[in-house]
Amino acid sequence: MASHPSRPSRKRFPRAPRRPPGQSPRFAARPRPRRASEQGPRVARRPPSPPAPADMGNCCCGGSSSAEPAPPDASAGSSRPGGSSSGGAAAALSATSAPTPAKPPAPVGPVLGRPMEDVKSTYTIGKELGRGQFGVTSLCTHKATGEKFACKTISKRKLSTKEDIEDVRREVQIMYHLSGQPGVVELKGAYEDKNSVHLIMELCAGGQLLDRIIAKGHYTERAAASLLRTIVEIIHTCHTMGVIHRDLKPENFLLLSKDENAPLKATDFGLSVFFKEGEVFRDIVGSAYYIAPEVLKRSYGPEADIWSVGVIVYILLCGVPPFWAESEHGIFNAILRGQVDFTSDPWPRISHGAKDLVRKMLNPDPKQRISAHDVLNHPWIKEDGEAPDTPLDNAVLGRLKQFRAMNQFKKAALRVIAGCLSEEEIRGLKEMFKSMDSDNSGTITVDELRRGLAKKGTKLSEPEVQQLMDAADADGNGTIDYEEFITATMHMNRMDRDEHLYTAFQYFDKDNSGYITMEELEQALREKGLLDGRDIKEIVAEVDADNDGRINYTEFAAMMRKGDPEPSNPKKRRDFVL
Repeated sequence: MASHPSRPSRKRFPRAPRRPPGQSPRFAARPRPRRASEQGPRVARRPPSPPAPADMGNCCCGGSSSAEPAPPDASAGSSRPGGSSSGGAAAALSATSAPTPAKPPAPVGPVLGRPMEDVKSTYTIGKELGRGQFGVTSLCTHKATGEKFACKTISKRKLSTKEDIEDVRREVQIMYHLSGQPGVVELKGAYEDKNSVHLIMELCAGGQLLDRIIAKGHYTERAAASLLRTIVEIIHTCHTMGVIHRDLKPENFLLLSKDENAPLKATDFGLSVFFKEGEVFRDIVGSAYYIAPEVLKRSYGPEADIWSVGVIVYILLCGVPPFWAESEHGIFNAILRGQVDFTSDPWPRISHGAKDLVRKMLNPDPKQRISAHDVLNHPWIKEDGEAPDTPLDNAVLGRLKQFRAMNQFKKAALRVIAGCLSEEEIRGLKEMFKSMDSDNSGTITVDELRRGLAKKGTKLSEPEVQQLMDAADADGNGTIDYEEFITATMHMNRMDRDEHLYTAFQYFDKDNSGYITMEELEQALREKGLLDGRDIKEIVAEVDADNDGRINYTEFAAMMRKGDPEPSNPKKRRDFVL
């Protein structure tokens, strides 16, 4: 199945004003915050939207708004031999009647700024390939040619702020700007209708980067060097064309097909920006493990992408990220400390050249960090260079497999706990929910959430209110129901208490044996609608400390009490890094 990540794994934080290059941060005057539309020379760099090929249904032409052809001249053959004068008058009247009026032009979409058009008139939308915070990616087929593509459908209801709309608009601009470059997923067309924006993209049916590595079952430094060379070539192209990706991670590199030598493609440019030399960015975006220290300090440029790729190659070589903690706070503190472990297994057996390059890519000082051009000239990464062809330790593959596994188990357990709390424990939360649900519909809309927070004296900006909404809205339907509200606020009632954890454990332990087996876990996840096709063995492996193939209560409680290994909230605020 093709894998096209949507927006869920990304993170955006509140924007901060940028400092002009060279200005001292201590004495800099506080400029006004700049809108995303001002980030980078978009006007100068944005190419004209390419014309839509006849077989692609590319909406960049904006659709046709021309008038329908006028009917044939009504006077031709209008008089009949021997016809009456009244008939001739009727014919003359018909001949002089006005032509069919022109079709009114389609309304202009507020996101893309072009006439709206129905994507389904050109493409047949098929099975779902992936789901994210803003929408769904589906397989689609061009009706005329039968060619397969990926359709990324973004719900306009989720684009609640000008910043969200600008992000989508800029993503389209950047993908067109990079169109035709090897290593970048090609945007074939962009459509907007009343409810959604649809991006028709090249279909990458070969899966994610880590999937391919794990499927091979064997792995060498030379293979890692080859992958890194491809990734850095892609990033070098982006930087040369004035684009910073800002969300580089293994999930955003896809293989075009399942062929052995299928090309690797970069995708998901939703957080990318245009930049010019010396420009400083201040908004904190990205995914926790891969964020550069200067991003957390709100002063960065394209060097942040090199740091992210350095994290990727570290993971490719040892199977775990270089900066690890049991919470996002801990991960960010580890990044800011910048201490990289090169002593634990398997690093003593990794070549000196590999470690040298990783050190240079993970230099905490962006001014001293190696550039994309210099990475490509490093002896370890060159084709037929120094990277050895000996297999890496099998444990590396095992770690990669665990690293990629989603911990749906914990999500299911939280839902169980939310449903088992006593009335006394949730009375305060229940009253809070009822006070916000002003129309007694049983759900909270974003407007109700905003008003409810304001009544309680909580001052949040529009983006922050939407961030809370997105975090709590587990099913993505635009409202928060009672179970979602309680689940999202459980931390207020110390849900890590043993009685709560044991209740949840019993839910999974169907036969009361004292252990959760793989079969029981699969059944429970299916009941909660959280079985996403991921191998159950991978989920158990994350929790099963004694490696007996099942989960006891101690292992279960340890999982519930520690932070998520990959934070799932795509837009959570990070005040502690200011």
